Amino acid sequence: MAVEFYKDCKKVTLPAYAKDQLRRAAFSVALNLAEGAARNGIKDRIKFYNISLASLREIQSIIKLEDLKVLEQKADQLGACLYKLVNQ
Repeated sequence: MAVEFYKDCKKVTLPAYAKDQLRRAAFSVALNLAEGAARNGIKDRIKFYNISLASLREIQSIIKLEDLKVLEQKADQLGACLYKLVNQ
């Protein structure tokens, strides 16, 4: 889901500064999920999931600032999944 979301973010038309920030945050979501999943300890795992969730909150702010309705639903779904991972 995070990789698909990253690909969707790459397709959005935005000013260069906003698109760069959006792509880096989406990249961070996917990478921190992967790194967290590879960790053995639950505390360590949740730390990376928290970073991923924070990056998603950054994306949701960009979505609101730039009125990107096309990404809003997927971001909310991904956010719900990340929230569950963080609060397991």
